[in-house]
Amino acid sequence: MKFDGISEAEHKAARHSHEFFLINLITNHILVFVGLLGMAKQEPYLILIVPIVSVVILSYLIWRARLSRSRDSWFVFSHWQLCARRSRFFVGMILFMGLGILAILASVGGNASDLRPGHFAIGGIVMLPTLFTILVLIIMESNAVHKANIGEVPGWLIERFPPSGEYTPLLPAQALGEA
Repeated sequence: MKFDGISEAEHKAARHSHEFFLINLITNHILVFVGLLGMAKQEPYLILIVPIVSVVILSYLIWRARLSRSRDSWFVFSHWQLCARRSRFFVGMILFMGLGILAILASVGGNASDLRPGHFAIGGIVMLPTLFTILVLIIMESNAVHKANIGEVPGWLIERFPPSGEYTPLLPAQALGEA
């Protein structure tokens, strides 16, 4: 649902969480991951930089979303909650992937040099859901940045955290620019 009367500062503040999450997804999980993948043969544990950095960033996003209730306007707070929900889901995906990789390492006694091609194939299958989630989250967060720009908040957030009286929802005809 679109809302009227949102200042440019609120639009900018509402975009912050989504942009930060996008930086984590694109820079850390795609660019840095691909860069470190080339060095994984010599230093296999170096690849752990990606999930560690990601968990730090996601922890910040979740922590900051909790603080948002007392610091920010309702519109900005709503977008922090949206980002925090997606961040928690992504943390779960990283944990799932980490457990799978730990199981593979445990099967060879923790010695990465004992890994065989079959282990790498299983590792790829374990990582596939997380990589797919990254791509979907990039699309969803890009859409959330757009929604923050146009003053829109998802319906489930409006039901869970009703807006204060200072925000007036636009009627469907007004939202389309027909009024």
